[in-house]
Amino acid sequence: MSSEHMQIGEVAARTELSLRTIRHYEETGLVIPSARSQGGFRLYTETDVARLMVIRRMKPLGFTLDQMRDLLEVTDRLDAVPPPGGTEREELLERVRHFEQAAVERVADLRKQLGRAEEFAGTLRERLAPVPTA
Repeated sequence: MSSEHMQIGEVAARTELSLRTIRHYEETGLVIPSARSQGGFRLYTETDVARLMVIRRMKPLGFTLDQMRDLLEVTDRLDAVPPPGGTEREELLERVRHFEQAAVERVADLRKQLGRAEEFAGTLRERLAPVPTA
């Protein structure tokens, strides 16, 4: 195995995703191992790890697998050699802007939820505080 390739266990440790989750993303076509070892083991590159990190960051924001796939296709096309030009590039960037706006909105929603959760934890903490005796 070359130093450029990692086995799934190393990728799982680096991305903090389970082996099962990585395999699921492979089955759904979100990430495909760049190579296989002679023994048939999945081998990944830094590019594959970066792709999995995009997926990992989208998941808690509630993006669907189809939305993840769409964004990855857009970024793949933007990163292609040669890169797209003119109208195609602008259309792809507009799609990225759409994802960025959706992410900003979802982060704001999560901040609200976190605020409510912190208030609730504070309420419980107050209940647990010792009652002053007179």
